[in-house]
Amino acid sequence: MKINTTLVIAGAFVALGACNKKTGGENNAASQVEANADNRADNVTAAANNEAANIMNRAQNEASAVKNEGKNEAAAIKNSAENKADAMKNASDNKAADASDKKSK
Repeated sequence: MKINTTLVIAGAFVALGACNKKTGGENNAASQVEANADNRADNVTAAANNEAANIMNRAQNEASAVKNEGKNEAAAIKNSAENKADAMKNASDNKAADASDKKSK
């Protein structure tokens, strides 16, 4: 009985050892799975980096557009004020000229 038990235990260890050994094909398959996972991870990282760059570019473009709109509005206000000031100056000059003409007559 002891010999049978010993043989059964020894056989179990041999079977266990055989199960734990990987064949060349299994090693290749495992390497391929790992390589595929690495490639997918690299692709996800690249896609995320591209999207982040696109978001930053859109934000910069929008900021530039807002900045340009502000400059344009400021220039329009300045031009309007200059035009009003010129009109008031011309009106004042015209009144002064009219008053001078009336005195000379």
